[in-house]
Amino acid sequence: MLDKHSEAGFVQQVFGLKNGSHRGNDTYLSDFSEMWYGVFLWAAVSSLVFHLPAALLSLATLRQHKMARFMPIAILLMGILGPVCGGVLTSAAIAGVYKAAGKRMISLEALVFGVGQSFCVLIISFLRVLATL
Repeated sequence: MLDKHSEAGFVQQVFGLKNGSHRGNDTYLSDFSEMWYGVFLWAAVSSLVFHLPAALLSLATLRQHKMARFMPIAILLMGILGPVCGGVLTSAAIAGVYKAAGKRMISLEALVFGVGQSFCVLIISFLRVLATL
């Protein structure tokens, strides 16, 4: 539960920097809120990792353009709003399935599900652009 851990301590636990209840090197997330937050945190971080280089590239290439110079702002907003709107729901669905199955989530599974969500969004975004060409 989140009240057992301080916010910074829980983030360190999710990222695998601090040992919680573990077996070997695996840190378990057992409550729904821990699982949801772990998957959501990785989805948000990986989304920013994907969107930040794109925003910097568009800033460098479109800085002279009259209207398109504001495109990096839109890219960064999508990198933040995507996980906040969609990532919250999908992370809750994943955590709900784990909780209903009575399983505990390993931090590595939270990483895989979180980064997987961002990777799926990235692939779908590229496929939609290619379909319009």
